[in-house]
Amino acid sequence: MALKKVAAGIIRHQGKILIAQRKRGKSLEFLWEFPGGKLEEGETLEQCLQRELIEELNLPITVKAYFMRSTYTYEFGTIELNAFFADCEKEDLSFHPDHEEARWVALEDLQRYDFPPADQPILQALLKKG
Repeated sequence: MALKKVAAGIIRHQGKILIAQRKRGKSLEFLWEFPGGKLEEGETLEQCLQRELIEELNLPITVKAYFMRSTYTYEFGTIELNAFFADCEKEDLSFHPDHEEARWVALEDLQRYDFPPADQPILQALLKKG
């Protein structure tokens, strides 16, 4: 199975971070994640993240800085999750059928949500960083 490169956003707005819940019936259903998606041919990870956030949540973002990478092998394949800090100007979200819901959450409240294994190292590093 080929490695799937994914860009994920630690998207900040007014002191909160955006998380999205995976859709019923999809792999990892109902788990929360840092939103993003799979890299397409010919684009950078930053471009991928911007495209995915527009497609999934109609949310224009400004990618700020690379944070870290997490690699995890699931039964359906290996994911290389590349996390970036990003900012956005609006908090209104338009939903795409890829997610059950999305929420703006305070950093200290993130640990109350159930994240997939690939997101866990990013979550732990983020909580440690404060």
